[in-house]
Amino acid sequence: MQLPEEFITYTSSLFGPHRWQQFLNSLNEPAPVSIRFNPFKYRQEHLFPGTIPVPWCKQGVWLEDRPFFTLDPLFHAGVYYVQEAGSLFLDHILRHWIKTPVSVLDLCAAPGGKSTLLRAALPAGSVLVCNEPDRRRANILLENMLKQGHPDVLVTHNYPHELAKTNLIFDVLLADVPCSGEGLFRRDPESIREWNVQNVHFCQDRQRKILRDSWNCLRQGGLLIYSTCTFNMHENEENVRWICEELGAEVLSVPTELSWNITGSLLANWNQPVYRFIPGITQTEGLFMAVLRKTSTGTARATSPNSLREQAHKARILHILSDGIPKYEQKGKEMIPTTAQALSIDLPKQNYPCVDVSLEQAQRYLHRESFSLPPGTPRGFVIVTYQKHPLGFMKNLGDRANNLYPKNWAIKKL
Repeated sequence: MQLPEEFITYTSSLFGPHRWQQFLNSLNEPAPVSIRFNPFKYRQEHLFPGTIPVPWCKQGVWLEDRPFFTLDPLFHAGVYYVQEAGSLFLDHILRHWIKTPVSVLDLCAAPGGKSTLLRAALPAGSVLVCNEPDRRRANILLENMLKQGHPDVLVTHNYPHELAKTNLIFDVLLADVPCSGEGLFRRDPESIREWNVQNVHFCQDRQRKILRDSWNCLRQGGLLIYSTCTFNMHENEENVRWICEELGAEVLSVPTELSWNITGSLLANWNQPVYRFIPGITQTEGLFMAVLRKTSTGTARATSPNSLREQAHKARILHILSDGIPKYEQKGKEMIPTTAQALSIDLPKQNYPCVDVSLEQAQRYLHRESFSLPPGTPRGFVIVTYQKHPLGFMKNLGDRANNLYPKNWAIKKL
């Protein structure tokens, strides 16, 4: 792997000889594979051989190798999410600092890994708004949130400065900001080719603009969780220090174990508690995370979870792609049950007959093929399940059944 010379010079000096050599060694090894089980759907089935628990996330495990997740119906059913182990540290932060229902805004949420984790870790009664400014990526976020199946989620498509105009105030703000992506080097060679010092500073400026634009969305005393998947100090420690000095915040700590091998601050004469996961030192791709409490003046009370939905719908500038679980869509004169309803954790299964299918049939269903259901299956809308986990609807016509799986979710190849 040919790294840019400027990256080598800067990062080797930042890490020091020992860390740098461990990092270099990791680039020649296969990327670790980790997943996080969805606690609302996972039934403690033995789905993968030889799993190793991720110590900072009780639903996270490392796998022995990388399965072809696209062909696993349980992946599409939302039973688990494929997620880099370092980012699972968010679970540890949330469970340490949040004990009561809260309103949460995930600013840059696509493709949805941290949003699905947020919803799994937050106390019951919390409401999550997961937002993505880019419309194409927002559709991917929407799909992943609906597959998780939790009703207390809104998916929005807005820029941070637009969100600030809604007057919605949150207890927690997650800013997993767009970055230079140094943590992607091992699994995405294109990120190496795109890296340069100018882009690092461009990202730093953009990150600060995102934070400045969205700062009024966080109540006084609320928590900001800041994260990147990059290693340099410009986008990490320097930004956290800037948040404290320019926006008004204090850095908070979370308990960790020495065996987790997390690296702290690398900024000289600045020893605040921040958390850096370096490949080769931790079994991760790379992540930086910090927790801050807003100390600057502003609204002291957040929009309550109970009233957030009502106020969100009144905010005309807010582009809401989904609020909870959409149950039906109108097609001509017929009301068609949505796939999201089938995947919901609140699905009233008694309302529809279920047909459990084989692996081959489940894959064909996800490929959006039509096939006949077993003799005796009631006519009308039927939920297709795999290992008793719902996948979506078919409409049984007797001699055949129409596949109602969404076109844009379908597996492209079998």
